[in-house]
Amino acid sequence: MSPPKIAIIGGGPAGCMLGRLLSLSNVPFVIYESDASPNYRSQGGTLDLHPGTGLTAMKEAQLWDEFEKHGRFDGDYLMLSDNQLKPFIQLGPSNKLSERPEIDRAELRRILTESLPDGVIKWGHRLQRVEEGNVLVFENKTESGFDLIIGCEGAWSKVRSYISPDAKPYYTGVGLHRLWIPDAAHNVPDLHKIVNRGSLFASSNGQRLAVQQLGDESLHVAFCARRPENWTQTCGYNAHNLDQVKKAVLEQMYDWCPQLREAVEKSQEGVCDPKNLYMLPVGWNWEHRRGVTLIGDAAHLMSPFTGEGVNVAFDDCLKLAAAIIRAVQTDGGLDGLDAEVKAFEEEMFPRMEALQQRTDEVMKLWFWSEGAMSDVIPKVMYTHAKAKVPTALHPLAWAAVNSYWFVKSRIL
Repeated sequence: MSPPKIAIIGGGPAGCMLGRLLSLSNVPFVIYESDASPNYRSQGGTLDLHPGTGLTAMKEAQLWDEFEKHGRFDGDYLMLSDNQLKPFIQLGPSNKLSERPEIDRAELRRILTESLPDGVIKWGHRLQRVEEGNVLVFENKTESGFDLIIGCEGAWSKVRSYISPDAKPYYTGVGLHRLWIPDAAHNVPDLHKIVNRGSLFASSNGQRLAVQQLGDESLHVAFCARRPENWTQTCGYNAHNLDQVKKAVLEQMYDWCPQLREAVEKSQEGVCDPKNLYMLPVGWNWEHRRGVTLIGDAAHLMSPFTGEGVNVAFDDCLKLAAAIIRAVQTDGGLDGLDAEVKAFEEEMFPRMEALQQRTDEVMKLWFWSEGAMSDVIPKVMYTHAKAKVPTALHPLAWAAVNSYWFVKSRIL
């Protein structure tokens, strides 16, 4: 068959990873991205890539050498604590048995973007809608004639609206402030040592402070809390004004220890962004529609509290790219392509439902549990453990987790 005409909507990590994989098999495509340029907006903090999904995708994309230059293999340190900095869980750094190296989101996007053939990304193309016949309507132009449109443009995907107009993300009940501390070793030496080049997550009832080391030696800070959806309009302060935000957040952290309050007190100008967290209903899927599909957040938007987002998006890329390449190489025509895409979707739906369910359970445990956070930890551990064992073994997993935690809590 002659190569299908493929449009990828969204030039974030998922869109660029899919494009990279297709390009290695000489399958043509075009990426439409709303940003005016690769550096148009901040990409946020850091993320860890996991074996079997994110790391596998980087290797399959032949980008491992470049990733090794910028990935922080000593950045996988993790501490979970309460609001008094009492540690519950400490892992790493550089535990080779479960290595999950960190990389800045902005750096990952640069690696992927620069790996693509020149000209395949059409910058400054904000999609308004998709019309019948796979017509793409942008702000200033219209494109048509595509055999396959792949939506990977995130939470508010216009491609998703074309496939299923009633499918909308809903508010999780959690909102956050993003802050930033440059040159952490100089500005907050004690906190810098605590974070240990990795990540610190401290939780209290309905609140969480996340502090993560970035590649430029700064710290990305996020204070999350249960909030109404319209909190930025009703909170009584300017959620984009650093001084006002620091004052308000520190009031909310009145009973937190000084070391953790310092993450807010020492935040500086440069990043001060409020954000609401949204998700798609657990188990949402769509009736297959010829010539269009979804991957990443567009297909299965979740909260970030299991750290799976970009990893499962890259797994989607691996599987969808393989499906498209098979269709092209076996000369199955557009019918063959459609069959491969449909099979990809049918495999993705149950895979993602299980992960969505786990992510939702973990979020509710962290933010809607009352009392001592030490009682939450074994429940979170069990939620992760039961995803890895057959249902018949869940009681055994629960017993094992509680036994482990009983012993560990006597040591803490």
